[in-house]
Amino acid sequence: MTSIPLPIFGQGSQPAEEDGAELDYLTMPEEMAIYRMPQISSDLKAPELAPARAVAECLQQALLAYPEVMPVIDLTGLDSANRAFIDELLGEGEVSALGAGGLRVQESVLAGVWRSQQLEGQQVIADCLEVGVIPQALLQSAFAGAAAQVETDIVNLPEGVMNALPLLAELNAKIAEYRPGTEAHVINLSLLPQTEQDLALLEQRLGKGPVTILSRGYGNCRITATATRNVWWVRYFNSQDTLILNTLEVSDMPNVACASSEDIADSAQRLEEILKVYL
Repeated sequence: MTSIPLPIFGQGSQPAEEDGAELDYLTMPEEMAIYRMPQISSDLKAPELAPARAVAECLQQALLAYPEVMPVIDLTGLDSANRAFIDELLGEGEVSALGAGGLRVQESVLAGVWRSQQLEGQQVIADCLEVGVIPQALLQSAFAGAAAQVETDIVNLPEGVMNALPLLAELNAKIAEYRPGTEAHVINLSLLPQTEQDLALLEQRLGKGPVTILSRGYGNCRITATATRNVWWVRYFNSQDTLILNTLEVSDMPNVACASSEDIADSAQRLEEILKVYL
């Protein structure tokens, strides 16, 4: 059999061009977040951990009962030992968020299980667990006091603005049409001819809202509520922190930040496995 040599491609595999240019390409992401069973160091059968065990069992029931029952599980009264147990049990998942009034939200390693804390300075004054696609506190605070429309005034536009105004008009139309639960409207800025001045005007006119969300998966997705009702700025970055997709979205909450019903059903099974091992 005659072997056929195959060409080799990639950076450094090709001779340099006469003008000195070299083959270059976008670096592929190197890491991806995956589920790992929590490693719990405490003896969960210790009598002093009874409150934490009760929380774990209540959480399991909440996962099994979703979406018919969606209780909020209060953790504020737990002592340091029981809180440490809950910290190890939940871990940190892909999605985290900051909101107004010291709101801090972290998805656990169990998708669809969210931990919401209210901070006053560095002190935690409220701490709870919630099962759902997204915590209600984020939905309620994202556009509280937001403008109902985007300003489209064309007087005294900065030099260099070319295509921002039609997008503002499109956003106003979609904001007026949007109803909770309907399909999101996405404007892909990466595919449109936008100048730096266009993007700056969009950012200025839309304003910045109180909620910022980071979704870490295959790269990062940074989601920011604008100061205009139901308009989100969604930016996707690869693992080298290079912007690869820039979008505006009219919706209650971008899907990339949300868990699904299938995620929650899977988390119910995973928590059952964890409790069988440690309890």
